[in-house]
Amino acid sequence: MSLTDPYVRRARSLPAMPEVAARLLTSFDRDDLSLHEVASLIGRDQALSAQVLRMANSARYAHHAKVGSLNDAAQRLGLRALRDLTLTACVARAFPEVPGFDRMRFWRGTLAVAAYAQAMAPALKVQADTAYLGGLMLRTGQLLMMLEDAGACADVALHAMELDSRIGFEAVVLGCTHPEVTSELARHWGFPRGLVTAFGAAADPMVVRPFNELGAALRLASVVDECREAGDDVAQALRMTHPGVLAHMNLDVDALTAALPDHQLACAGAETLMH
Repeated sequence: MSLTDPYVRRARSLPAMPEVAARLLTSFDRDDLSLHEVASLIGRDQALSAQVLRMANSARYAHHAKVGSLNDAAQRLGLRALRDLTLTACVARAFPEVPGFDRMRFWRGTLAVAAYAQAMAPALKVQADTAYLGGLMLRTGQLLMMLEDAGACADVALHAMELDSRIGFEAVVLGCTHPEVTSELARHWGFPRGLVTAFGAAADPMVVRPFNELGAALRLASVVDECREAGDDVAQALRMTHPGVLAHMNLDVDALTAALPDHQLACAGAETLMH
């Protein structure tokens, strides 16, 4: 039996994604997708509609007057942001609560990783919407690991005190990493194949061949979140943790970090995911 099997079974035990999310996942390659179609799709689920409106009025999206309807939100946010926001709500609702787990901290970090992946996407030559969704999903494997073996995950957290060290400790203690578990969950939920592959690549971007730019973007975005939570210098942290990725992609680290949004803004909206 593979060491990943318990986590794979846990991933496959989750219900299928709601119809709204499933249809949005198939829309990334559609040029004819309209705001009206997305708003109508969201409107079929009353609870989801309410959550989308709450998020649309969070500091991350509400720059002026508050929006009072899905149509208002659609016009204010635009197609890309509305789809991103809706997928965020769907992903957050898909997971059961984990006893003793700091959900607010987790979802703040998850939203930040998504925002940073999206901001870095042009420099890493990946599609921005796909990068956002990848960032949103990257750490969900941690939730499945905790549901399966909370004690071992606590041991990982206790030892993974250095920047970007959690994945390495997961491999030692649990026999697999959370990006690999996320990859299995994404496969179960019918995510695009490119994302399924990218999650696995994020576990160790320089080992996977062919090199996966999206996987690298997700790993770097995760480092940025950890770094900003700790109040450390982002450019220095990226140079220290992933020099091979930076060199392989010939990235200008200073320009890359200059494009990142404010950390508090990147995290904004997490509280609405708790309700």
